[in-house]
Amino acid sequence: MSDATPPRRMRYSYEARCRTVEAMLTGASTAASRGQVGASRATTYRWRARHREAGWAGLHDRPSTPHVHHRQLSPQAEAQTLAVCERTGDEPQVVGAIIRRVTSTVGKALRRLGRSRLPRGPRPPVVRYERERPGELLHIDTNKLGRFWHVGKRSPRASWQHVHVAVDDHSRLAYANVLRTDRAVDAVAFLERACVWYGEQGVEVEAVMTDNGPVYLSGAWRASCAAFGLRHLRTRPYTPRTNGKAERFIQVLLRT
Repeated sequence: MSDATPPRRMRYSYEARCRTVEAMLTGASTAASRGQVGASRATTYRWRARHREAGWAGLHDRPSTPHVHHRQLSPQAEAQTLAVCERTGDEPQVVGAIIRRVTSTVGKALRRLGRSRLPRGPRPPVVRYERERPGELLHIDTNKLGRFWHVGKRSPRASWQHVHVAVDDHSRLAYANVLRTDRAVDAVAFLERACVWYGEQGVEVEAVMTDNGPVYLSGAWRASCAAFGLRHLRTRPYTPRTNGKAERFIQVLLRT
C-alpha cells in the first residue's frame, strides 16, 4: 500500500473529515482534498455541507438509522396494537393475526412502547426444608467439565468429563466422582459407590432426589434404586432449585 492511499479504517474517521474540510477551506481543490483520505467527490461535498450547517461538531459520527421510517406505524395504529396486546395478553404473532399486520411490524411497535415482553407471573415462594436425620434424602446431580491439556481454555479434541455429586440433605455430607460420561452406566455405578461410601460413614441412605434427565428415568436407574431399597424422588420440571443443595455444591466445587 502506497503512502498516498490511506488505510480503509481511516477514511471516514472524525479526523479525516476535519482534515478534508480544512483543506477545502484553505483553497485546495476538491480532488486534492478528498485524495488525502480516499473519499469520493459526493462524500466530500456532504462533509462540507455538514460543516456549513453545524461547524466542526457536525463532522462527528452520526447513527446510520434513517431519520424517517416510511413503514413505521402511525401513533393511532401503535395505540391500537398496544390495546389489543393488553386486552389479549398474547404474543406479537397472535396480535398481528388479530389486527392483520405483519408480526415483525407488531413486534417493533411493541418494542418501542416497552411492551415487547409479556409480564411474568409471580414466582412461587421458596420453600426451604431440611430432613430430620442423615440418610433420609440424598441429592444427586451432574455437571459437564471441559478437559484441557494446557492452562487457558478447553483444548480441541480433549472431550469432556462429568462430575457426579451426592449431598446428604441433613448433614450436608458430600460425595463426588469425576467420570467419563453422564450416561446410565456411569450414573448407576456412582449411585452404588455413593451408597457404599455413606454406609461406611454410618449413614443409611433411604431416598435419592434427581432431576428429570433421561439417565434418571432409565430402567437401569430404577433397578439400582430397587436393589438398595431407595425411594426415588424427582424435581419439579423447570425448577432446578428443588434440587438446590446439589446445584449449590457443584457451584462451590467450580469456584474453589
